[in-house]
Amino acid sequence: MPPGLIPPLLAGLVDDAALVSGGTSPLDAAAITDAASVHREHLSGWYSALVGPLLLPATAVSVLPAPLPGADRPEIAVIADTGLDGYLAVRDRLESHFAVRHIEVAVAKRGEDPQPGLHRLIRALASGAAPRGYAEIPLSWGLLGALDTVASARAAGAPVGAKFRTGGLAAELFPTPVELAAVICACRERDLPFKLTAGPHHALRSADPETGFVHHGFLNVLVATLLAVEGGEVADVAEALAATDPVRLIEPVRVRREEPRPLWEGFGTAAVIDPLTDLIRFGLVDGGFN
Repeated sequence: MPPGLIPPLLAGLVDDAALVSGGTSPLDAAAITDAASVHREHLSGWYSALVGPLLLPATAVSVLPAPLPGADRPEIAVIADTGLDGYLAVRDRLESHFAVRHIEVAVAKRGEDPQPGLHRLIRALASGAAPRGYAEIPLSWGLLGALDTVASARAAGAPVGAKFRTGGLAAELFPTPVELAAVICACRERDLPFKLTAGPHHALRSADPETGFVHHGFLNVLVATLLAVEGGEVADVAEALAATDPVRLIEPVRVRREEPRPLWEGFGTAAVIDPLTDLIRFGLVDGGFN
């Protein structure tokens, strides 16, 4: 495989969410085996450096196949869709099949106090529940206090980061550019890494033709994060998030391609090839050819 086809700025940007896409197909042993096989193909491809772990819902433990084919346990990240307690109850079985890289746990619902769930996750991680954890924090009441708690825990050595939902089945789950910009800047101020879910599957901000919901673009988020880290104000970051002209986004990414990506640790998508195709189309990776 030719080295260096995926630049450092894009390394590990895309988690494989084929099993948590919210589709209508049942999650069964065959689906898990197929997804693991496709994920291995991604990891053996020329674009492997772009790809993060396979995401697996904790509820999948009830339909796990016999130990999956292959000499090594596949590396996964667990989406704790049954909550932290549900994950802890099935942790041993999951670890008998997979190497768990991290867990992602929603610590509260919108409108609930995130602090109790957040402290429980931090304590669980301190007890070795997973090598790393991401607390999904609602973009609502209590957010800034929760970010302070995560930042304090990280300063004390806890392997924890933040995760934010940027889409879903209702309009209120899609933060505006200003709202998301404020969150990114809040993470900047706390030197806090974050992941995003349910939203930035394509490069540019665009409307879904079926739902009408406007999704954030991953190039928008990347440029917005770069601006924030360089000291940009919320208005500047929001402007990048709202941009729909690719020219405004491609050049800032191109000139920083050889730098490590700051703060934003990536996003999940059900189709890894979609963001890869966008990156090729915009000339930010070379499509597998030297």
